[in-house]
Amino acid sequence: MKRRKRRSLPRRILRGLKWAILLCLLVNLVSAYAPFVALPNPSPETLAAADARAAEMLEDRDTGERAMILESSAQALDERIRLIAQAREEIVIVTYENHDGESTRDVLAAALDRADAGVRVRFLVDGIAGRFDHMGGDLFRAVAAHPNVEVRFYNLLRPFTPWKHMGRMHDKYVIVDDLAFILGGRNMFDKFLGEYTATNRSLDREVLVYDEAPGPDRSLRQLRDYFEGMWTGEETSAFAPKLSGERCQVVWDALKERCRSMRASRPELFEPFDYAAVTVPTQGVWLIHNPTGIYAKEPTVFAQLIAMMGRAQKDVVIHSPYAVLNRYMREALKGVAERVPVTLMINAVENGANLVGSGDYLYHRGDVLSTGVSLLEYAGGKSYHGKAVAIDDCLSVIGSFNMDLRSTYVDTELMLVIRSTEINAELRGYMEALHADCRQVIDAQNARIPDDLTLPECPIWKRALLYLIGALMQPMRNLV
Repeated sequence: MKRRKRRSLPRRILRGLKWAILLCLLVNLVSAYAPFVALPNPSPETLAAADARAAEMLEDRDTGERAMILESSAQALDERIRLIAQAREEIVIVTYENHDGESTRDVLAAALDRADAGVRVRFLVDGIAGRFDHMGGDLFRAVAAHPNVEVRFYNLLRPFTPWKHMGRMHDKYVIVDDLAFILGGRNMFDKFLGEYTATNRSLDREVLVYDEAPGPDRSLRQLRDYFEGMWTGEETSAFAPKLSGERCQVVWDALKERCRSMRASRPELFEPFDYAAVTVPTQGVWLIHNPTGIYAKEPTVFAQLIAMMGRAQKDVVIHSPYAVLNRYMREALKGVAERVPVTLMINAVENGANLVGSGDYLYHRGDVLSTGVSLLEYAGGKSYHGKAVAIDDCLSVIGSFNMDLRSTYVDTELMLVIRSTEINAELRGYMEALHADCRQVIDAQNARIPDDLTLPECPIWKRALLYLIGALMQPMRNLV
């Protein structure tokens, strides 16, 4: 009888190590997904509150709140620098992604200039950017070390608490004093701000709101209260960087020189500014947001959007980078589309930067069509990242909320509702310009392509990758 050869000790250790790593990855994956297995429907109280607020938004009033849309990335960077330069007491900057880059350094240089003048500067950053950007190079650590700067992270990514990994803060806004704020979908780096890159720029949209007479019921106060709740919440942690004074001084000096250069080349951004001259009056501005915990959330923002769309008399136009819908969301959108025409524009898969969202769409195009919306796929060559809704000719909604499961149930999200026929007309103009570069989806397999539209290239490897990612994510769609 032939004896079975025993494996050597090093080979057995290696094999055991391999299985230990695979088991560790599996435990992490299961732990991260577990809090989102069951997604809650909105409670009767949430639906009633959403309906009452939707009715309030249709009432005529004069609030003193004025607004302007920031459509281009160049305008978005300019208005950030201009607004920060007006600060006399406090600057608040909140972002999901925050990478080093030219536009990032412009914003930091302007903020540090005001910090040197005694202005309090507070940064709130999602814990993924906190872990991989702020804790890395000297730039963010030196800024955080300034005596008038404070940095906090929302749900800092920690390797040994995988059940907390998926709860992310997706908010993006800037507040200066009781003067004005900017809110929308743009992250803070070159892909979204400025014109430092031509090849990897993403299309997005924000709104600037200026308050002539700040009051307790205004959107600026609503946003400040929301921020303070996040800032002091149990999910946030302070960042106390360890960096020598010498290395800090090198970064500070570079940013000071950058600010001097900006003042010399763009002095108009640093002069006193009349926001009333460039904004238009509104009949109300409201902040809507998701719960701020890190686990599965009631779909508060989505419920509020449906309540508003459900009161439409003419039509609804929705822009979202991606559409990832469950049965509740499909039925809710179907109810709106049965009353008024609804147009939904998302990225074509050739165009989208989010492989997971695009991959899921390849399997669920028919489900999106089943809602009865007129479905457009933007194929203009740049990835579209804007999130907006136009309801009739009076309500405009702009913010960070994607029409997907992640924004609905997982992430913190903010949307700003503006009652203004002028803002609505401007928003619809921007939307219609993008529609010219869209293909109209006819059914799950076919689409109508305008004669003058050249579709972006989608290599075979990318389409195969999209199908693979989409298939792999089907058991975990709740996180898409």
